[in-house]
Amino acid sequence: MLFIVVILLCVVTITFRIRRSRREISSALPFQREYPKLSYAELHQATNGFSFDNLIGKGKYGSVLKGILDSTGQTIAVKVLKLQERGGNRSFQAECEALKNIRHRNLVKIITSCSSIDFKCNDFKALVFEFMENGSLDNWLYPECLHEQRGTASLNLIQRLNIAIDVASALDYLHYHCEVAIIHRDLKPSNVLLDGDFCAHVSVFGLAKILLPTTCESNNQQQSSSTAIGGTIGYVAPEYGTGEEISTQSDMHSYGVLLLEMLIEKRPTDCMFNDTLSLSGYKKRFLPDKVLKIVDPQIILEEERHPSGTRQTITPSTNKLEVCLVSILQIGVLCCAALPGERINARDVLAELDKSRKVFLESREQGRQHG
Repeated sequence: MLFIVVILLCVVTITFRIRRSRREISSALPFQREYPKLSYAELHQATNGFSFDNLIGKGKYGSVLKGILDSTGQTIAVKVLKLQERGGNRSFQAECEALKNIRHRNLVKIITSCSSIDFKCNDFKALVFEFMENGSLDNWLYPECLHEQRGTASLNLIQRLNIAIDVASALDYLHYHCEVAIIHRDLKPSNVLLDGDFCAHVSVFGLAKILLPTTCESNNQQQSSSTAIGGTIGYVAPEYGTGEEISTQSDMHSYGVLLLEMLIEKRPTDCMFNDTLSLSGYKKRFLPDKVLKIVDPQIILEEERHPSGTRQTITPSTNKLEVCLVSILQIGVLCCAALPGERINARDVLAELDKSRKVFLESREQGRQHG
């Protein structure tokens, strides 16, 4: 009799969880009907059983795997949430909430989500995104971190500048053009994805905060927070550690670190940056006269290379290269100001970087004509 009771309880439990999972699959993204419904079984099949060979990224709250949908042949990126990790469920809800009403060419596009149970009746949550062919910016800045080396391939200055402008455009949209302002709170190279054309897409909104409508009128939009510090060491704004209000300018601090890192190719946590020498402080020490000594040497080599593939000793754009690098690094330093009110905003960053790009492209074309 006891055995029968146990069996019946198991059947009831499984039935309840299956019914719940079916409801959750259809209600995970209730805000738009155009989102397709994908089951755990379909995602399991698409990723070869969530195989390690399909792994393309890992974070605190989830792992990202490459997959191919049997039904459409579409290549996707599946972010499987670590629900056993404290905050995993909250991260899933935050990301769904942030992504449900935003559309921008420089934000990662979500396809759908899945809230279900796996084959062992454990809770399962995943977000499904468009696949980005060129991976993350982190992989290009630090190719030694890849499972497969990219050889000698690296980003040239214009590609880095375009990526910086793309990311600034995404922040400008989030801060000023959404129905309510959104603070990303975890901007870093691994959360910037590159498509086949090296267009940048900001991703991972698990720590994002949506500002209350009543706070959205000020230029430096803020919201009080009683939650733990969000973000990543080296990128997180200093005011987060003092319990001050969350601000769009906190994103700009992270952006400034990202911008500086893109040109020097040194992580903000690198051992060369001790307690008295920060990433931004390192730049101040070498600006403007010694800028060519601190940037990634590959940038200089690429710009000195003639279109035919041969090296040029000096080009008319050499001085313009230095001027461009200084202007970009100075923008990064302004973003990293200690006080939020002293930081440049996304709108101004876009304008300044666009000026730098135009001037440099014109000078580079002149240099090629003379070469």
